[in-house]
Amino acid sequence: MTSRKRRQFLAFGATLGLASCNKETPAKVDSAAAPTMRPYGDRSPFEKTKRAARESTKSIGVGSSRTPLQDLYGTITPSALHFERHHAGVPPIDPATHRLVLHGLVDTPLSFTMEDLRRFPSVTRPHFIECAGNGGGELVGNAAPDAARSHGLLSNSEWTGVKLSTVLAAAKLQPTAKWVIAEGADACRMARSIPIAKALDDALLVYAQNGEALRPEQGYPLRLLLPGWEGNASVKWLHRLHVAAEPALSYEETAHYTDLHPTGKATIFSFEMEASSVITRPSGTQKISGPGPVEISGLAWSGRGKVSKVEVSADSGKSWQLATLDEPVLSKAATRFRLAWNWDGQPTSILSRCTDETGYLQPTRDEIIAARGPNSTYHYNGVKSWLIAADGSVSNA
Repeated sequence: MTSRKRRQFLAFGATLGLASCNKETPAKVDSAAAPTMRPYGDRSPFEKTKRAARESTKSIGVGSSRTPLQDLYGTITPSALHFERHHAGVPPIDPATHRLVLHGLVDTPLSFTMEDLRRFPSVTRPHFIECAGNGGGELVGNAAPDAARSHGLLSNSEWTGVKLSTVLAAAKLQPTAKWVIAEGADACRMARSIPIAKALDDALLVYAQNGEALRPEQGYPLRLLLPGWEGNASVKWLHRLHVAAEPALSYEETAHYTDLHPTGKATIFSFEMEASSVITRPSGTQKISGPGPVEISGLAWSGRGKVSKVEVSADSGKSWQLATLDEPVLSKAATRFRLAWNWDGQPTSILSRCTDETGYLQPTRDEIIAARGPNSTYHYNGVKSWLIAADGSVSNA
């Protein structure tokens, strides 16, 4: 092609391109589908991920919603998908008038505005929050169809706030101070007693989650965060801290959130959430398209510290392989694990088990029943298995 003809060809092509563009004028585009500048980013309409909600049929404002673990990637739970647990609805609180009162066994009782709290040195840390009842249905034989309904009372976020120890130091604890009773501003005045050792260790007063202010259902404008401990103790809508010599023995820490034993006795203040894990992909209601390479992936966590290792079995527990842990592996935070697997098309079960840095190994359901009996559904962390059928469909095993 001569230089002249080449120039003519390019010009002709440009003319065709311009004509093609002119045919698709903005005026003919459906305005409802046209991209717009939105005040707050929404997900693509092709993504249907949402929380699984359950409202009480007996009490107004009581209920929960679960994180769709099977639909998520990485470790951070989007704020809008963090699980919820409400005991008296979500109070609408104006941060401009909200106060945190600190009193009791302190030399200087204090009242903080939200601006006061933000003037203290802040910290940002990823931590999981897990409801003490997470997975408890599995113990009593309620087979959940997917990971949301079996383990979805677990979420992992990046939290920002001030150390509780910093605020307590400003009030000057008295020698007899042994407990901090945290109370929320919701209608039921949710209250939990926190040992002073935890309060002075890693407890946080948080006002932000995943880079933005707390969502209302997560305690806006202020909540307590107790890394690694049962979620109920991380009191939301926090408005009062009462330093005391004894625990309050409140309704939620006596009538509920206790561990029943076969003898009929119960253990109270069993705060720590022990090592656990769940495979999220492939998991219940999902389907493998056919034999061949499959990545087994899931989440592991421990209230005792860091996850040390995760083992995966693809042959119904007959043998175990070490999974790869995504970095960074952080203390009292969810860790993503992965294992490359080649499915042969035969029916099988896949399982995972977690070991934390203390050497604690996630137990089986039978081991938990042997140790605690069949009635204590709080703090259940049994090994979870998923059944894979010959057609690739995955269900609760």
